[in-house]
Order: sequence, then C-alpha cells, then structure tokens
Amino acid sequence: MKMLVSVRDPHEALAAAAAGADFIDCKDPSAGALGALPTATVAAIVRLLACGFGGPTSATIGDVAADEDPAALLARVAAMAATGVCFVKVGIEPGPLAAARLRALAGCGHTVVPVFVADRGLDMALVALALELRFRALMIDTADKNAGSLFDLVPPAALAAFVEAARAAGVPVGLAGALRTPDLPRLAALAPHFAGFRSAVCSSGRAGTLEPARVRALAQALAQPAVAAAA
Repeated sequence: MKMLVSVRDPHEALAAAAAGADFIDCKDPSAGALGALPTATVAAIVRLLACGFGGPTSATIGDVAADEDPAALLARVAAMAATGVCFVKVGIEPGPLAAARLRALAGCGHTVVPVFVADRGLDMALVALALELRFRALMIDTADKNAGSLFDLVPPAALAAFVEAARAAGVPVGLAGALRTPDLPRLAALAPHFAGFRSAVCSSGRAGTLEPARVRALAQALAQPAVAAAA
C-alpha cells in the first residue's frame, strides 16, 4: 500500500517527500475537506519536487457546490492542471448532477481523479459509471473530519465493495478520511493501492504542522510485512 500525504506548502512537500511519502497531494486543510491551494503554490511545489522526488503529485480544486456551473468547474480543473501536477482531484457527492459531472470531467482533457465524498453514503452506480469512463484512479474521502475516520463514517461492506469494484476494473483505488495509525489493520484488510493521510502526520490535527517524524513512522508501519502483504 502506497502512502499519499497532503501538504499545504513547498516546505511541507519537501519534508514529506524526504520522510518517505509515495505521493504528494497539494491541499489547504483550512479551506475544507478538499480545500484548494493557490495555483501559484501548487506550481511551486511541482517545480520543487521535479528534482529528486520520483512519485506522483496531485492537487484538489476545492470543495464543489452541488449546483456549481459545469463551465466554472472545468475552468478550475484546467487552472489546476496547468500547474503541472500529475492528477487533479475533484470531489463527487451523490446527487442529481453527479453523473453529468463525471461525464464532463472524463472528457475535459485533463487527468482527473474523482474523489467520492462518502459521509452521506456511497452511490455504487456512480462508482460503476466512473469505472466505465476509465478515470486513471478513484478515491473515497470524507467531508467532516471531526466525525471520526473513514471507518467511523462508512460501513466496511461499502468500502470493500468500492475497492473490489475498482480492482476488478483494473483501476487504482485510494482511501482517505482522517485516517490514523490505528486504522492500518483495517486498511490492510481492504488492500487499496494507496491511502491518504494528513491528520496522522501533523502535530495537532490536519490544520497543524506536518511532522517528518510522523511521516517516517507511518511509512515504516505501512512497510511492515502484514500490511505490505495485504496490499
């Protein structure tokens, strides 16, 4: 299982990469579950990591309103893609516009990763559509980071169905949502391709300061035989 670490500035990006993160994700934790950093900051992170870091980079576009204009949404995707980041993450919540939004994102010409926001449930019909549209990867995350981890908010059977559907389609799949070290056994049992962390590697919650020692400890825990074998 690979480790995705969310960072909010170039300093954190360098520290996370040096401490063992496999993926670097650009996100502003003070601006919501999928809060966006300024594109200039993301571009600076991408440039900084171009020398020496061999892993992928991703960035969120910010939380998406249920009724957001499609053209405005795609413009935000294009602006973030222009930073040079490998993947642009876009939150997808169940609703009447979700299917059309997935189709628009699939045809936008940029490498988008849909992130299914699962606090209010996971619509497997939307997941099936995303797999049919052949996105490069899929993720689950949660919006309310104060309500507990992903495993507190989403039933294990739903998480297993999500991971298995993606694996069967040959699409890499990631899990995130206030995950911490005690969640590793359950993550290992599900065996996603990668897991996303922010709270677990910060000194005082997701809005706190990223601590390289926590990143290193988490990387070592993920490399333990039982976890690595399950992944």
